[in-house]
Amino acid sequence: STDLFSRYQRSEQALVLAMMEMVLQGVSTRRVEKVTEELCGESFSKSTVSRLCTNLDARVSAWNERRLDDRQFPFLIVDALVIKVRTDGRVVPMSGLIASGINRDGNREILGMMLGNSETESTWASLFSWLKNRGLKGVDLVVSDDHKGLKKAAARHFQGATWQRCQVHLIRNVLGAASNRYRGILATGMKRIFGSEDRPEARTRFRQLADELDGKADKALDVLENGLEDALAIMVLPEKYRRRLATTNMQERLNEEIRRRERVIRIFPNEASAKRLIGAMLAEQHETWSTGRKYFDMQEYFEWKAAEAQKANAKVRSIK
Repeated sequence: STDLFSRYQRSEQALVLAMMEMVLQGVSTRRVEKVTEELCGESFSKSTVSRLCTNLDARVSAWNERRLDDRQFPFLIVDALVIKVRTDGRVVPMSGLIASGINRDGNREILGMMLGNSETESTWASLFSWLKNRGLKGVDLVVSDDHKGLKKAAARHFQGATWQRCQVHLIRNVLGAASNRYRGILATGMKRIFGSEDRPEARTRFRQLADELDGKADKALDVLENGLEDALAIMVLPEKYRRRLATTNMQERLNEEIRRRERVIRIFPNEASAKRLIGAMLAEQHETWSTGRKYFDMQEYFEWKAAEAQKANAKVRSIK
């Protein structure tokens, strides 16, 4: 009943609506149809579903399109997940691009999500342009997986910002290129590398690992060497900010929550349904983040940034 429906959170409403749409289109599994009947009763019309969708879409869209008020977000974390959507009678993969930020007050915010046909430079560029048009500015660091299109789009839209390659993704890539025999040694070695106090120490530990595994895990060592400098970019920041910004783990946990609901649906009945469910879940998490404890105390970061700017200016004056 609509009375019962109104008591649900946005994400629960979006999930139920997706199941309703599946039943109406005749493409649901028996399990989904059974759950939907238990939740909503055995009868619901297309007009009722349409009205409920329209109401929820407006609320989710208002959150996703909100102005960012020209505020600074020094740290930007981006990631994507692939979902399946039914379009024109066929099932196609789509990428959900999700951006989170840490503002100058040290609070986490989910900035928004966008669906794209693939993870290309143009789709990431569209996301970044959309965020900037809504008021995003002051980005100093972009954290993401190693995706060439994403990296190029970030360099174009956030000129001067540092790109941090997710260390967890790099570790997975390295271990995936090694035989089982050497994965333990590689994992221990990479833990020591990324636990170093600075980049020179990390490079020294890489060379030690490379010498130990020379001729045994060359492919994996090549993957690690090629990605090492980008994965160590975070080490220019004060130590207190490094651990949380060295990976996209914050974003990965969001994806896991989305996956938990998405597994119920498996194939979204349409693109609007996907936007509605993912957007509703992100809006709720955003509220939890923005009203909770600060993620960082940013004072030390801005003091460090000011000191670095003074060093750069002094260097320029000395050259002149």
